[in-house]
Amino acid sequence: MAEDWQAGGFGLYIHWPFCQAKCPYCDFNSHVAREIDQTRWLNAYLTEIDRYAAIVPGRVLNTVFFGGGTPSLMNPDVVAAILERVKRSWPTANDLEVTLEANPGSVEAGRFKAYAEGGVSRISMGMQAMNDRDLQRLGRLHTVAEARQAFDIARKNFERVNFDLIYARQDQTLADWREELRRALEMAVDHLSLYQLTIEEGTAFGDRYAAGKLKGLPTDDLAVDMYQATQEICGEAGMPAYEVSNHARSGAESRHNLIYWRYGDYVGIGPGAHGRITVDGQRRATEAFANPERWLTGVAGSGAEKRAVLLSGRDQAVEYLLMGLRISEGVDLARFERLAGHPPNRDKIAHLVEIGMAEQENGQLRATRDGRAVLNAVIRELLPDLP
Repeated sequence: MAEDWQAGGFGLYIHWPFCQAKCPYCDFNSHVAREIDQTRWLNAYLTEIDRYAAIVPGRVLNTVFFGGGTPSLMNPDVVAAILERVKRSWPTANDLEVTLEANPGSVEAGRFKAYAEGGVSRISMGMQAMNDRDLQRLGRLHTVAEARQAFDIARKNFERVNFDLIYARQDQTLADWREELRRALEMAVDHLSLYQLTIEEGTAFGDRYAAGKLKGLPTDDLAVDMYQATQEICGEAGMPAYEVSNHARSGAESRHNLIYWRYGDYVGIGPGAHGRITVDGQRRATEAFANPERWLTGVAGSGAEKRAVLLSGRDQAVEYLLMGLRISEGVDLARFERLAGHPPNRDKIAHLVEIGMAEQENGQLRATRDGRAVLNAVIRELLPDLP
């Protein structure tokens, strides 16, 4: 009998924790360092790959994702050596997807060419805005001209290219965003990630907001209008949303991220990296130590994992619901029932369908476009029914 994770696939996430500067909106585990011993980091990654390959051997690996931080600060030979070890450690899918995140200010033609030669097949670029004033406000080190140049270089070296934009920025109008999005779609290859600016505690923006110094943020109603405009404009351009914040042409979806959203298994390696791996029929949640030096010393000594806990059926059902309702295909209700040990509340589902927040068809439960706009409320409606 197939194990549950096989419905989502198997991926590997590699976290590179360093950036040239810390963006004021960012709450990811990223750090600025004057010097980085890349050989030491390579050896640590290889050690962890070997360790996990012994824990979950023989699986077909579908995807590898280098995230950060700014992985385009990694030396290309380091990336190539990691991928060589990965391919020796697991059998890989014929269409193995290898994504590397890049910032426009940290790339040049030779570097991208070397990444491609080393095995990277897809680039995800953090453009974030398409005017220099807003790039400066967001703490980005590149200009729009540099971003366009980096994007052109990426297109010459990779068939699959994504770039990110943030909307609902300070003093941004709905007309501003509509025009910016249309320009982005004229550039886009096959995928766009479009995120609403959120103010997180512990960030520079969070501190400014708490002090009343972050001016010009949109109202909730304007942010919703921007979200709806995003769905409309991208849909008309042939890049509909397949996830709350991600848009792609058919067949160009991020296969790695789909492993998360379809609740597959994935190994997480690097400072602060999370993973979900099934061992002897039991799914574990793993989390590595977040501090880079602590992680390195842990790899060399007593271990890099901060925690590894078994997930109950209830925990897995909750996670499957949280992840699966983000994507347009939704969740398989029979799979949910196998994980939870009981069927979902049909009355709650019927209510969500009646008010236009969800739809049910052929055993799948999906959030509608309106439902994905208020997805947290939809999930809150369903979660109380889990014991």
